[in-house]
Amino acid sequence: MSSHGHGGDSLRGFLLALAAYLIWGALPLYLHLLNHIPLPEVLVHRVIWAVPVALLVLLALGRTADLRAAIVSPRLLAMAGLTAALVSVNWGVYLYAIQSGRVLDAALGYYINPLFSIFLGAVILRETLTRAQWASVALAGAAVALLTWEAGSLPLLSLSLTLSWGFYALFKRALPIGPNQGFTLEVILLSPIGVGYVLWLWWQGDLRFGATGVLDAVLLIGCGVVTAVPLMLYANGAKQLRLTTIGLMQYIAPTFVFLIAVLVFGEPFEGAKRVAFPVIWLALALYSADLLVQRRRRLRAG
Repeated sequence: MSSHGHGGDSLRGFLLALAAYLIWGALPLYLHLLNHIPLPEVLVHRVIWAVPVALLVLLALGRTADLRAAIVSPRLLAMAGLTAALVSVNWGVYLYAIQSGRVLDAALGYYINPLFSIFLGAVILRETLTRAQWASVALAGAAVALLTWEAGSLPLLSLSLTLSWGFYALFKRALPIGPNQGFTLEVILLSPIGVGYVLWLWWQGDLRFGATGVLDAVLLIGCGVVTAVPLMLYANGAKQLRLTTIGLMQYIAPTFVFLIAVLVFGEPFEGAKRVAFPVIWLALALYSADLLVQRRRRLRAG
């Protein structure tokens, strides 16, 4: 792996992306410490405290001009409002998964996500899929069908995470500003709702921030750090890596989440899940092998 980004993988980019995936993978352990705080309050603190972190990063990078230009553009504000809504739904569902003891369902949702992105690329962006990619999507569909058959209903939690993040990534691609600036704009747009909700809780006497001890206050402030930092690490790392590398690395986080759910939280891994997860892993193996084959072909052609 080279130490620069001349058409290959940069060591710096790899380390940045790896740090992001490791933080995302360990996130359930952090958020589990706040299970006694009502979900909406944890969610708004993720937004509120992400704003200063994101702004500090932009200031350090000297990229605030793009943000100022975006704030005065109604079209950009509307697009960012859509992505902000999608990412807030994703964060809320993820918090619900942790607080309700369904972290395994969250892992499944994020395992399915890259396969759903392939499907979106074919249906919406009219991208041509290889046979291996279609087979991967079909296997993911079979796993969801199996879970649906056993439960008698769709695995809504897993699919909510898949759909919200998949469409977030899709629409995020259309934002004509950098990913760091886009994320900062999203949390700025969400912050008035968050601040308003905190003020309402304070007025009602239900605000937990500052009322349940110093540790809880520090953890709630830290929610902004664990929200903003990995997204920005990933955004800067991905620019210095090949798509093949990013495609293979994206399994790191859900694998950690899966292991935490089973080994740390003791969630039952039984029934249809014992079949559905291996089917998803097979689908991801096919997808990964196809990525590597396509990369070899491009290298030979080049």
